[in-house]
Amino acid sequence: MAAWLVRRLAASIAIVFAVATITFLVVHIAHGTPCGPSEARPLAPDVCERQRVRFGYDQPLGVQYVKYLAALSRGDMGESFGLHRPVGDALADAIPNTFALALAALLIDFALGLALGIYQAARARRLGDIALGNVALFVNSMPVFWLGLVLLLVFAQWLRWFPVGGIHNPVLCPRLDSPYCLLDFLWHLTLPALTLGLVAAAGTARYQRAAMLEVIRQDYVRTARAKGLRERRVLLVHALRNALLPFITLCGLAFPFLLTGAVLIETVFAWPGMGRLAVSAILQRDYPVVTGAALVTSTMVVLGSLIADVLYAVADPRIRVRGA
Repeated sequence: MAAWLVRRLAASIAIVFAVATITFLVVHIAHGTPCGPSEARPLAPDVCERQRVRFGYDQPLGVQYVKYLAALSRGDMGESFGLHRPVGDALADAIPNTFALALAALLIDFALGLALGIYQAARARRLGDIALGNVALFVNSMPVFWLGLVLLLVFAQWLRWFPVGGIHNPVLCPRLDSPYCLLDFLWHLTLPALTLGLVAAAGTARYQRAAMLEVIRQDYVRTARAKGLRERRVLLVHALRNALLPFITLCGLAFPFLLTGAVLIETVFAWPGMGRLAVSAILQRDYPVVTGAALVTSTMVVLGSLIADVLYAVADPRIRVRGA
């Protein structure tokens, strides 16, 4: 198990290093620069030129890359052009908001997706299964930003049940320091989390339905029914326990989806997270923030996949044997 885990960890570190390298190269060879006319760029040319000299962007790309890796090894991701602050500080302010959104969406995804998958498997090829399957396929086919705009239009603009955007009421709750402000935060969180969670839950339900149908055909499930056990106990105790292995894999797959989907959702709902920060940095050609956001995102994705691999190996020891 230890050797298997070391190999997985080494592969994860290599992936993060590759993402950091590719992002650095793509950002620096892409067309566009923070310098330019004041009406077209956030920085004036003279200010940008001073910044380029200060941070070494006037040097050859190879020299910049070596300095970037050296600074990265010290935990220094540089200083933002547009924000005029260290990239690490900007990301530290944005990451908790992205985590809160991703965690809420993950809870909605797994709770709703698991329940729907079990229900559809129990009523396979009946009206309920067919109807829910078509609805899930429709929702799963929606662009996540389009669903967000629809929910925003209906529940925020027309019905006024939820706020249009933001993370809290800036007047009544500038800080999360009271039960009222916690409820205000959850109120603002509902629509963005629902948007991400509903799309993900539609895919989770289809995976879980297929896993349950495969398990239900096994001999030990027929034996449990022959013993006279209730159908609910057969499904939730005997069948579900063995159908959760694909569910563990979905944990690793859902995390990248939620992070990439959060980029669009944070923009639609004006949610001050890492995705919105990265979009603003791309529009401003803010190289340090773009590379820093890509590095942190890839680390999160790789870490989520590594945790899923470990959980899968713990649940099924045959994975460790084949990977040894």
